[in-house]
Amino acid sequence: MVLEAEARERLVRTVASAKSEVRAVLRARIVLAAADGPANGAIARELDVGVNTVRKWRGRFAALGPDGLRDAERSGRPRAYGPEVRVAIVATAPSMPPHPESTWSHRAIAQRVAGRCFAPISASQVGRILADLDLKPHKVRSWLTRRDTPDFWQRAAKVCALYLDPPKGAVVLSIDEKTAIAARSRRHPGHPARPGEPVRQEFEYRRHGTASLVAALDTCSGEVLTEVIARNDAVTFTAFLDRLDQAIAPGKEIHVVLDNGSSHTARHTKAWPAAHPRRHVLWTPPHASWLNQGELFYSALTRRIVRHGDFASRDDLIDKLEAYVIRHNETAKPYRWTYEGTPLKARPINNPPRTSAEQH
Repeated sequence: MVLEAEARERLVRTVASAKSEVRAVLRARIVLAAADGPANGAIARELDVGVNTVRKWRGRFAALGPDGLRDAERSGRPRAYGPEVRVAIVATAPSMPPHPESTWSHRAIAQRVAGRCFAPISASQVGRILADLDLKPHKVRSWLTRRDTPDFWQRAAKVCALYLDPPKGAVVLSIDEKTAIAARSRRHPGHPARPGEPVRQEFEYRRHGTASLVAALDTCSGEVLTEVIARNDAVTFTAFLDRLDQAIAPGKEIHVVLDNGSSHTARHTKAWPAAHPRRHVLWTPPHASWLNQGELFYSALTRRIVRHGDFASRDDLIDKLEAYVIRHNETAKPYRWTYEGTPLKARPINNPPRTSAEQH
């Protein structure tokens, strides 16, 4: 057997590579040895394989070249299910499941197909067919249809302009509520973090009621004024606005940013600014509550206090919330608002747009 330089170099690389498959290395070594002249028996003894193995791969290389050292295509096991069964599965997966179910399972699809095509099929086989087609009827992703508001971007830009360039001497407040904060205590104490192991927390807990909080964030200073409320309605909300109005020095212009919560858009609340001339209320567009900076404060409060907190009672929860607010105000700094209130434009991947607010 005569090897061309290119073919020999390719086989030598296969033998030397640590990533080559064992069978590919063996076949390459057989061909390289055959090119040096020994008989099949000598090669078989040297590589500790059968003579027929040497003869097979030597002949395959002679007939097909390097491609002959690959595994030949196999017919495989014949399909147990015809195309009509696969079509039935594909047609069933996007359809509505039988009443009262809301999503398909592999077992339910198998039963439906068996009833229509008279071809028994297992749930696991249905899963393999769906996976091959990248169909996942058991998974659901939520999405939100934005209300048709032609002035969406104009209203968003007004809110952002107020954050980025507040009127001189004015007070800008972002007000929002966080309702039904659960006071829960774990039935057994947890375990602190250790090297290689996170904090462990008992799964079972006891309920001790809930508390609701309304907060007014001064976007220019970062300070927050909070109050625990019994009800989240327009009367309670406007009473909180009245207390804010009394707490702020007379003569100061006040701008308030609100989202579209029910207590913020009620008729009673919308009538309130008319009785308070120095108040200017700005509502965020529908489905854009993230424009309210109060959400940033609540996000931090949830992560630091609520999410993994352990509260012996509702009063204990309220005490810890108030302690967090006091500590927050001692070192408060304004959030640096970086969203400009304009539609996003395409930018290079290595320079994504900054659309979040950061605290510095």
